[in-house]
Amino acid sequence: MLLPALATPSPKIALRFPERELTYEQLAAEARRVAHGLRGRRRVAVWARSTPETCVAVVGALLAGVPVVPLNPKIGERELAHVLGDSAPDLVIDDELPAGPEGDLPEPDGEAPALVVYTSGTTGPPKGVVLPRRALASNLDALAAAWRWTADDVVVHGLPLFHVHGLVVGVLGPLRRGGTAHHLGSFTPAKAAGALAGGGTMMFGVPTMYHRIAGEPEHAGAFRGARLLVSGSAPLPATVHERIERLTGQRVVERYGMTETLMITGVRADGDRRPGTVGPPLDGVEVRVVGDEPGEVEVRGPNLFLEYLNRPDATRAAFRDGWFRTGDLAVVEPDGYLRLVGRRATDLIKSGGYKIGAGEIENALLEHPAVAEVAVTGEPDEDLGERVVAWVVAEGEPPAPEELGDHVARLLAPHKRPRVVRYLDALPRNDMGKVLKRELR
Repeated sequence: MLLPALATPSPKIALRFPERELTYEQLAAEARRVAHGLRGRRRVAVWARSTPETCVAVVGALLAGVPVVPLNPKIGERELAHVLGDSAPDLVIDDELPAGPEGDLPEPDGEAPALVVYTSGTTGPPKGVVLPRRALASNLDALAAAWRWTADDVVVHGLPLFHVHGLVVGVLGPLRRGGTAHHLGSFTPAKAAGALAGGGTMMFGVPTMYHRIAGEPEHAGAFRGARLLVSGSAPLPATVHERIERLTGQRVVERYGMTETLMITGVRADGDRRPGTVGPPLDGVEVRVVGDEPGEVEVRGPNLFLEYLNRPDATRAAFRDGWFRTGDLAVVEPDGYLRLVGRRATDLIKSGGYKIGAGEIENALLEHPAVAEVAVTGEPDEDLGERVVAWVVAEGEPPAPEELGDHVARLLAPHKRPRVVRYLDALPRNDMGKVLKRELR
């Protein structure tokens, strides 16, 4: 069973949001009403706002055995049209939750799809990653073993609920354990400190959040009492590691994962929390580094996705002899810890905890009438990890950088807007006409 605590619900708090709390009894009752309203649906989309209603809708769909497509509430027009056209949901759940008559809700098979999460590729539109129920269950149990995660834990976070970090690890993780998910609504160091001082035991965040915590030392005392501070979605700079340790006495635990694989490795609760490393493979997950080190990380195990929706070609290309090819480059240290060193491709930008494909931003910018040529790269940013940079060859008078940023935010999403625009007379290219992005760094 994916969420056993809902089978015999208790009066314990399951979900805590700024506007509302739900006990397991209340969550079970509300989610069952949604499940009964969804029976027989093939697939549903949910506007994944940071609210208790989003969690009720997702849990209800899981109880009904109906796969969920979480929608970014800030998604752009074209991206939304692609996601809805590709996933073809029977229903889009917004403010009003469906309800239906009581009936049996049998537990689906472990291979049944649970979520379809759209992830930005390096080129072209996002692909729908189909995650089965066994991937969620096995991966959350492996994390529980690594982090000694129990029903006594209260997980504090302010992560968005349209990707696997916030939704799977941050919400379904506590619910599978029978613990509490305390969502901040939106993240600030003060809110996180208040939640930890009020009973939180673990905090999940991205490097940008830890950078901001380090910048507000007046809240450091609350973080000292946390059982675990966990960072993911992008590498945590060693300087931030050190600042957090100086302020809080805590060494941050890092883990490594992808939408297609969920979590791959993680530093154990009792392990060596070395900056720059993401720990050994989780229980049940096999990892190999192919080629001379640094080599490409390949993964296999019950944590893997089923397919890219409607993309058998992309699914086949993603695997080698049953191993998923991550595209990440790493070195295996003597004790089995993985140290990530970069991407096989240069077109994936990790900014503020988001993975952003350069190709889709380039395509959007090329639709602006004043853009003749463009290349998009990432460069280090103390706050975001990486910032999006657009290198533009203008058609006539160069437009204002703000104009280009607004253009991208309208078509895609605000976090994909270029933070820096640099104008060039021409882009560097090789003999085959390919843009040499490394020369733009």
